[in-house]
Amino acid sequence: MSLAIQTADLCDANEDKVSVVAPMFRSFGGRSAFCGPISTLKLFEDNALVRTALASPGNGRVLVIDGGGSQRCALVGDQLGELGVKNGWAGVVVYGCIRDSKMLGGMDLGVFALGTHPRKSIKRKVGEVDIPVTFGGVTFVPGHYLYADEDGVIVSAEALL
Repeated sequence: MSLAIQTADLCDANEDKVSVVAPMFRSFGGRSAFCGPISTLKLFEDNALVRTALASPGNGRVLVIDGGGSQRCALVGDQLGELGVKNGWAGVVVYGCIRDSKMLGGMDLGVFALGTHPRKSIKRKVGEVDIPVTFGGVTFVPGHYLYADEDGVIVSAEALL
């Protein structure tokens, strides 16, 4: 979704409904604010399932990738970003690293990650799809809603906008 998102205002208006993710992410995508229903992946240094997810219809969803916080390789780069844009994903939140940050910055896609890394990941298709994942003090449940902007990331069991 491309809406005027203000996570601070959403927190103020919905204190009892939102969980706030610990401030750990940097914004790398062309969309600095984004929101949508959550879809999840849990994997470690293997981005084959990321490609599979972003190649499917996004329908305005946000892909939340629990990469275990690894900073030894990238899980998303420009090719996967292009897939996400082409298939209608609102954004990607990576508990890990991305690469091709300059290219991702020019795409109509929200991309939040811990940092950048030039090394590509392995591709063994090992991981789990659409299960609850927890990092940053928050559990991300498939079908719940994520809102992200310059102030941070929040999640809610129900749509706030």
